[in-house]
Formats: sequence, C-alpha cells, structure tokens
Amino acid sequence: MASPKTALVIVDVQNDFCPGGSLATERGTEVAGLIGSYQDNHADDYAHVVATQDWHIDPGEHFSDTPDFVDSWPVHCVADSTGAALHDAVRSHTIDAFFRKGEYSAAYSGFEGEAEGVGMAQWLRDRGVEKLDVVGIATDHCVRATVLDALEEGFEVRVLTEMCAAVDTERGDAAFAEMVGSGAQLS
Repeated sequence: MASPKTALVIVDVQNDFCPGGSLATERGTEVAGLIGSYQDNHADDYAHVVATQDWHIDPGEHFSDTPDFVDSWPVHCVADSTGAALHDAVRSHTIDAFFRKGEYSAAYSGFEGEAEGVGMAQWLRDRGVEKLDVVGIATDHCVRATVLDALEEGFEVRVLTEMCAAVDTERGDAAFAEMVGSGAQLS
C-alpha cells in the first residue's frame, strides 16, 4: 500500500502513442487498459494522480519528414488534436493535474511540463508529495526522462513496469536498468 504522500504519475498515455496513432508503441493500448483498471482498484492508495502530455505546437526539429527516431520524430501529439488526447481507457476524471510539455521544443520529461503555469516538481512539493509511482509511454523515452528527473528532484520513485510500454523492447530494458542504477525501484 502506498503512503498518503505518494502520487501516481501517468506519463504520455496518449492516442498517438497507441496502436493506430502516428507514433504507436506495440503495447500502448494494452498499457492504457491496465492503467485504467489500476486507477479503478488503487485510487485510495494515492494522495494525488497526475498525468503528462506531449502538447506540441511548433517543436522545431523534433518533428521531421525523415525522422531518425532518436532526436526527430513523425508529427505527433499536436496540441488540441485527437492524437494528443489521453487514451479513453485512462480515467481522466481521477487526474488532479495535467502537465503539458513540448509546445515549442522537444520535451521528454514530465518535469519539463506545466499545469496552469506551475511545474510538476513544485506542484507535487506544494502538496507534500514525497514518493511517486510512475507508469506510461514510452519506457525508453518519456518514462525514462520523467523518472530520472524525479530522482534528481529528490523524489522516491517506483516504476510499475507492467504498465509501461517501450518503443523498442531492448532499449526499454536498458532504460529500466538505468532507472534502477539512478535509484528507482521497479515493481
């Protein structure tokens, strides 16, 4: 059971990162469903639930017609588009704040986002949160960056691995190893 000062962080479970989206992960829809069920069964475990969203307006070289899938990507998660919306399986009504990131630049970490002008680290600290459980898409990119930044910000972090989807399984496994090496727990 999570402590009362724990938040669930749902990273980028958006339509464009699920099958049928412009930058889909193989397990995106499955992970969205697992997260929705988890929210139903574990809502009382958390003081807060927050979500991050890629929310691109003009992110410059982050978008490319010839993406390298490392630093440049196909167009995805354009602000206010269906692709940028959270997957329907995620229980949006349980989310206390949405941290949108990457309007005019590449942004991988949820800690680069803001909710109503407040960054995620400050928002969480203002509410006494000390521990984070992290789930979402993609393990090897935005989940990785969010977890590493959370650790850097001094939060205790646990990654719920079954509720994470990687772009590439091998890179996803390497990202999990990096997270553990930096101080995160895997569950």
